Amino acid sequence: MRKSLTVLALLAATPLIAQSTPGLPGQQDASRVTAGTYTADSGHSLVGWEVDHFGFNAYFGIFGDVAGTLTIDPKNLSAAKVDVTIPVSKVVTASSGLTAHLTRAGKDGGKPDFFGPGATDARFVSTSVMAKGNEAQIMGNLTLNGITKPVTIDAEFVGAGANPMNKKLTVGFEGDTTIKRSDFGIMGALPVVSDEVELDITIAFEKN
Repeated sequence: MRKSLTVLALLAATPLIAQSTPGLPGQQDASRVTAGTYTADSGHSLVGWEVDHFGFNAYFGIFGDVAGTLTIDPKNLSAAKVDVTIPVSKVVTASSGLTAHLTRAGKDGGKPDFFGPGATDARFVSTSVMAKGNEAQIMGNLTLNGITKPVTIDAEFVGAGANPMNKKLTVGFEGDTTIKRSDFGIMGALPVVSDEVELDITIAFEKN
C-alpha cells in the first residue's frame, strides 16, 4: 500500500522511526522484546484514516487515545494477541466543520451520515498472526458502528527499549489496512467520498 499523507501528519505529531537510529532508546532489535503482556501507551498511539474527496484530493483525519493490550512471546510470535479500542467519538480533522459533521446526529431523528454523537469505541481483536522477520500479518475482527468484520493489518516492528521518561520496556509498531466503510453502515456522501478508507496505525505498548 502506498504511504499516504496521513503518515506525514502522524510524523509531524509523533516522530515515527522506520529504521533504527543510533543513540535512540528504541531500536529495531527483536532481542530487546521480552515475553509478557503490554498496555498501549495511549498518549502516543494513533490511527490515521484517509478517503478520496470527490476525486480531487485525499482527505485525512486521526483517532487518538488508542487503548488496549498486546500479549507476546518472541519465541512464539504466532500466538501473539492484540486487543485495542479506538475512541471514534474523539475523531480529529483540520476542519472544525467537518469534525462536527462526522459526529453530529442524523436529521429529523434519522441515522447520522457518519459516526454520530457519542459513538461507541471501535475495537480490533486479533485472531491469528503470521510473522516473518520484522513484519507480520495480523488477522482479526474489527467492530465499528456496531458491526463486526474480518480485517487484516500489515504490521512492522519499529523498535523496542526502555522509555527514558518512565523506564518502562516499550515496543512500537506501525501498520496499515484498507476497509470499506459501507461494510460498517457508514454511508454518508457515497460515492463521491470514497467507500475505501485507508488506515495507518502507529502504536506503542509498555510492559506491565
